[in-house]
Amino acid sequence: MLFNSYIFILLFLPLCLIGYFGLNHFRRYSLATAFLLGMSLWFYGYFNPSYLLIIVSSIVLNFGMTRIMDALEGTARKGVLVLALLVNFGILFYFKYFDFFISNVNSIFAAHIPLRNIVLPLGISFFTFQQVSYVIDAYRGQTGNYSFLQYAAYVAYFPQLIAGPIVTHDELIPQFLEEERRRFQWENFSRGLYLFTLGLAKKVLIADTFGKVADWGFGDIGGLGTVSAALVMLAYTFQIYFDFSGYCDMALGLGNMMNLELPANFDKPYRALSISDFWKRWHKTLTRFFTRYLYIPLGGSRKGTARTCLNVMIVFLCSGLWHGASWSFVLWGGIHGACMVFERLLGKRLEKIPAWLRWCGTFLILNLTWVIFRADTLTDAFAFFGRLFAGSASVGGLTSAFQLPEVTFLFQFLLNRGVPSVISKLVGAVFFGGALWMSTRRENAYDVADGLKFGAGSMVLGAVLLVWCIFSFSGISSFLYFNF
Repeated sequence: MLFNSYIFILLFLPLCLIGYFGLNHFRRYSLATAFLLGMSLWFYGYFNPSYLLIIVSSIVLNFGMTRIMDALEGTARKGVLVLALLVNFGILFYFKYFDFFISNVNSIFAAHIPLRNIVLPLGISFFTFQQVSYVIDAYRGQTGNYSFLQYAAYVAYFPQLIAGPIVTHDELIPQFLEEERRRFQWENFSRGLYLFTLGLAKKVLIADTFGKVADWGFGDIGGLGTVSAALVMLAYTFQIYFDFSGYCDMALGLGNMMNLELPANFDKPYRALSISDFWKRWHKTLTRFFTRYLYIPLGGSRKGTARTCLNVMIVFLCSGLWHGASWSFVLWGGIHGACMVFERLLGKRLEKIPAWLRWCGTFLILNLTWVIFRADTLTDAFAFFGRLFAGSASVGGLTSAFQLPEVTFLFQFLLNRGVPSVISKLVGAVFFGGALWMSTRRENAYDVADGLKFGAGSMVLGAVLLVWCIFSFSGISSFLYFNF
């Protein structure tokens, strides 16, 4: 189920809130948690009920193995941990990487092993990593004596289930146990609804518009010139930012509506002055996972410069592969890792470079690497870079993406005529300029919502944005990170 859909906003969300707080009102706390779990499983299995078998089996297996670990000591306890990790990563490998592995075997050895064409279950990378973190923490003795119901609700909690943030047990399960959080609170609900609306607007009104530009450009790479390729590249840079940032804002907003606080995943990442700084701001919970459960166990920065650089490269190659079963993602992760290593070797000398120049360099690297991230193949990515230096100043049919229904309606209603091409170009310029300002200068949406005093103006703005987004659902699209 999508956040940006009629069934979610008009049926699922009201039913979920009424049922959850209604049961809590009558102090049926366990039943309320079970209801929330059931709603979350409905949310997950809405498009494909067969997905439920995967996530439910994963939850049962992981909870069972942590219980077995609790009863063991020494080598046997460690053996169960290893088994749990093998099961989790084995399931992830089968669904996400098996065909990629077979295709590479076929290419290297000229074999003809048939592909399985396995459909990737939604959110499997997210809920697998979330459970891996729990299993490791359980082995370390850092988890509480949680019930199966509490654990299952933690893993399946619908706002963060499909595209994050990757939540640790100590961030969410204790909140389920606080009686005060089980009471409906208008202030939290208002803040959450406003934040959800801001995230929805990012996705529906901004990201999806830039998505049309990106789809147009990457669908006809050979027809691009320098200017059009540069604009398509920038469009995808903004699309993925507002798409993922919008999802995370909606997740935080939904949590606020239910008096539950989820960790923030974004902190103005396009303000970053280095790639290292970028990864402290972008997808923060994924960075935390790799730091806590891979980088530090590998030795972190404790074993000398060479080993530190190797550890960084391993982490970013894994991060690239986590995003998708493609050499494009591996290269993307490798480039980011190499930039991190280079910055580490430069040390404080990097700070002597003017801040504006560091920002320009970082933003350029991000744009170029997003091309590799977005392209279907490495061949397409290199072809795109070739068109980027083709020398043509034409923008082609790019401006057609900015022939917005709202603008078309106004021209037809007020002037009884079509939209002039110059207006579409002007709308496009406003979108690009506004997106750059919002992603680099504007405060985080959750900071805006937290500091907002809900008066008539903010309520009207929120209502207008929400209604505008709902009327734009005719072009519903899934979130980019659903593919990862």
